[in-house]
Amino acid sequence: MSNKHYFPSTSANSLVPRALRALVSANSHLTLDIAERVVSNAFHDDSKVSVISGGGSGHEPAWSGYVGDGLLSAVACGDIFASPSAKQILAAIRMAPSKKGVILLITNYTGDRLHFGLAAERAKAEGLVENIAILHATDDVSIGRGKSSHMGRRGLPGHVFTMKIIGAAAAEGYSFEQCLALGQAINDQTVTIASALDHCHVPGRAQQSSLSDDVVVIGAGIHNEPGQLHISPAPSVEELIESCLKLLCDESDAERGFVKFERNDEIGLLVNNYGGLSVLELNALADEVQTQLSSQWNIKPCRTLFGAFETSLNAPGFSISLCNLTAAARQSNEPVATLIRQFDSATTAVSWPNTNRPSSSQRRITLEHLNATANAHIGSCPSIQFDPLLLETAIRASCERAIAAEPRLTQWDMVMGDGDCGEAVQGLAESILQRVNKGCTKSGDVLEVIRSILQSVDDMGGTLGAIFGVLLSAFLTALRRNASEGKISPDSAAFYATALGSAVTSLKSHTGARIGDRTVMDVLLPFEEEFSRTNDLISAVKVAAEKAEVTRYLKAKFGRATYVGEASSQELPDPGAWAFYEIVAGLADGLGISSN
Repeated sequence: MSNKHYFPSTSANSLVPRALRALVSANSHLTLDIAERVVSNAFHDDSKVSVISGGGSGHEPAWSGYVGDGLLSAVACGDIFASPSAKQILAAIRMAPSKKGVILLITNYTGDRLHFGLAAERAKAEGLVENIAILHATDDVSIGRGKSSHMGRRGLPGHVFTMKIIGAAAAEGYSFEQCLALGQAINDQTVTIASALDHCHVPGRAQQSSLSDDVVVIGAGIHNEPGQLHISPAPSVEELIESCLKLLCDESDAERGFVKFERNDEIGLLVNNYGGLSVLELNALADEVQTQLSSQWNIKPCRTLFGAFETSLNAPGFSISLCNLTAAARQSNEPVATLIRQFDSATTAVSWPNTNRPSSSQRRITLEHLNATANAHIGSCPSIQFDPLLLETAIRASCERAIAAEPRLTQWDMVMGDGDCGEAVQGLAESILQRVNKGCTKSGDVLEVIRSILQSVDDMGGTLGAIFGVLLSAFLTALRRNASEGKISPDSAAFYATALGSAVTSLKSHTGARIGDRTVMDVLLPFEEEFSRTNDLISAVKVAAEKAEVTRYLKAKFGRATYVGEASSQELPDPGAWAFYEIVAGLADGLGISSN
């Protein structure tokens, strides 16, 4: 593993925008929002379903190289190996509007799930889209059913099949529901395994310890993960490929037999370069893969790709993906010939093999037009009126209570986590108070106030920030729906309780954390249940106080606290859970209905 780079470590963060700028400058059919690091198709047709992707940078050409007609509509590019923020993803959604709907195709990692989930809720809350769904790529077989049952399998380069086919289907005019069902079927019938000889080196970071020369990894991820199996001494290429294909194709493996391959099934094959292999070596590996597929598994792919489709910077490794197109066609009620044709169809994406370019007569979408359209959506939202003075008082009381709790939150998080919870909550509260001081509550419009608060939440970062963002965005959507339907009076507690219940349901689709996992959900979920049951905020706050105290005795099952050994012996409240209690208790204080 080489740690030498042409750019000094101080320039590492500038690599992403510079690389995107170069890509777009060389391809006039692409548009770049440099501030948000979003690349979009300048000729995107808003009458077609938008397929949007993205993730951490360092995986080039994924995902910016796949933007174009017949493939991705837009992508958001995060820092190296880090999820893009919800703000970036929202920018991508705005740059690829669709009257039919938006599909967010993402790899199944915690940061991507939360930030794309938050962006989806924000897009609904702002009225940018009617239909939006997240399609998680889950093709990794290195982690079996038992260990991956909670969060699902990782997304690896096998999502290339899903991306290409649903991109083509969207271009052909498929409905939102058809594209989503097709994408899910392809994902369900795709499996991937990866191998590596060493880690990659991230510019600007300390060199990670290298693997010994006699070690080969099976089950390597795309972010420098250590891998599931280290084999020493290093096996021959033939033995290595045999082991990898067995993990992909052996139906008798109860843990990893995710896809069945029948005789005469049409199969797609991808042999992907992790970035550090020569073309010569990768092609030789691909040859061995095809040889063994035919001789040992009776599989002769109808379509084969090999090259750098999703890399891990300069990692010396590769992945093998198999997609059973016949099974996917059967699952989605499509002819297999249609899926193959869509896989073969032309695209203007610059990194897909055999591309072409749009004609000069096609209409080009400008950023100015997109911004004007986005602003028009917000202007058409309904209004929910509340006493402006009482609204301001409640928000101030909530923020002040959260700020006062900072020393305790920080102290607890220094033991249980990484020590930043208190500062993050304080920073959020102070940012919201600045907005209040500037008059964000003067209109008395609850929806307008929540939209303003969400701008502060966008900058909070961390898992707690994403949780708050998803919850508030979904709450905003539910409030708008309640106001439009007019079935419940906005002056009643039930109006807000039902909206909160809907928001929590949305939040639970983006995180696996539940009661007992020692997270903010240990207070949030009981609070919502009590509020929905009684329509009594005082009663719900009392429950929140009780549940926040109980977190002292819970064992962490999510987040960094699960890795801190000394935390298990200390009876301290969960900082995030306690912060939520302080926030809702402050709201009750400010509304003048607290029992304290």
